[in-house]
Amino acid sequence: MPTGLPYDRPMTRVLLAEDDPAISEPLARALRREGYEVDIRADGLAALEAASESPDLVVLDLGLPYLDGLEVCRRIRSEGSSVPVLILTARADEVDTVVGLDAGADDYVTKPFRLAELLARVRALMRRNAVEGGTTPDLVRIDPEGRRAWFREEELQLTAKEFDLLRVLVREQGKVVSREQLMREIWETAWFGSTKTLDMHISVLRRKLGDDAAQPRYISTVRGVGFRFERLDAV
Repeated sequence: MPTGLPYDRPMTRVLLAEDDPAISEPLARALRREGYEVDIRADGLAALEAASESPDLVVLDLGLPYLDGLEVCRRIRSEGSSVPVLILTARADEVDTVVGLDAGADDYVTKPFRLAELLARVRALMRRNAVEGGTTPDLVRIDPEGRRAWFREEELQLTAKEFDLLRVLVREQGKVVSREQLMREIWETAWFGSTKTLDMHISVLRRKLGDDAAQPRYISTVRGVGFRFERLDAV
């Protein structure tokens, strides 16, 4: 399972309430690739129970068995929770969507939906909730299995070595990582003096992070030793 970064913060937890496995399973996989922890519930009663465990986001199908999505949303709000709620509905009728928003939902997507659009809605809700809650979204998120990385919620286009380099530096954030360790761990070779390849990759990675080599905020050079990725809660 992807390990959301930074490591000293818990993963963002998404409650996915959807009774159709043909929708819930691929959607859960996509959310996990984005770095979220996903809890799937297939009926309204189970979703309401899971909502009491304080997820960071609820993706809620309207047509749930036992207790429909509108009632689940109303009860979540009646209990004082401000968790963002994104409704999934097969009913594109304007009346239904208005009723859903009146029940306390923050946004909705109609089925069939494009996965990219839904993920964009999820990211927007998470950003909005972070701002309203007085916190900031994770600066860097890394999905080791999917070999994908995000910086300020924007996916980075990295080569294999750049990804490995960022992964190691962020894993050791706040600590100096020696050139020897980086050469051994990423290039699988011993260090015999020249690290021009490493320096080149650091330079490119800084550029992709928008970092200033003269006064870096993220990747600092520790002369004679190696590099340090500054603690994410300090930049």
